[in-house]
Amino acid sequence: MRVTRLFTGTDGESHFEDIEMELADSGPIGALSEKLPVTGLIFRYTDEEYDYDWHNAPCRQYIVMLEGAVEIEVGDGTRRVFRDGDVLLAEDVDGRGHISRAVAGQPRRSLFITLE
Repeated sequence: MRVTRLFTGTDGESHFEDIEMELADSGPIGALSEKLPVTGLIFRYTDEEYDYDWHNAPCRQYIVMLEGAVEIEVGDGTRRVFRDGDVLLAEDVDGRGHISRAVAGQPRRSLFITLE
């Protein structure tokens, strides 16, 4: 299962990295990853005018897109759009951070699963 990691490089800028979560066959229920320790779950609604300039993730956290989309821009100008079902691992808790923007004037619903 693909997860996009958002992290701070040695240059102090945020970058993207695609990683694969390993899944093991669990018989008739499908394939599962190992159990990961988490510290919290936050439900979030973001309105259609959301445009948040350079900022850091407040903590290491998975962000699961439920409905709508968000565009994330990193230090080198690379932009990616995350949509329904996409998973982002936000780890850029220091450095310059990233920019987040609403897409197509649509609101977004997401889950934040904190890791610390």
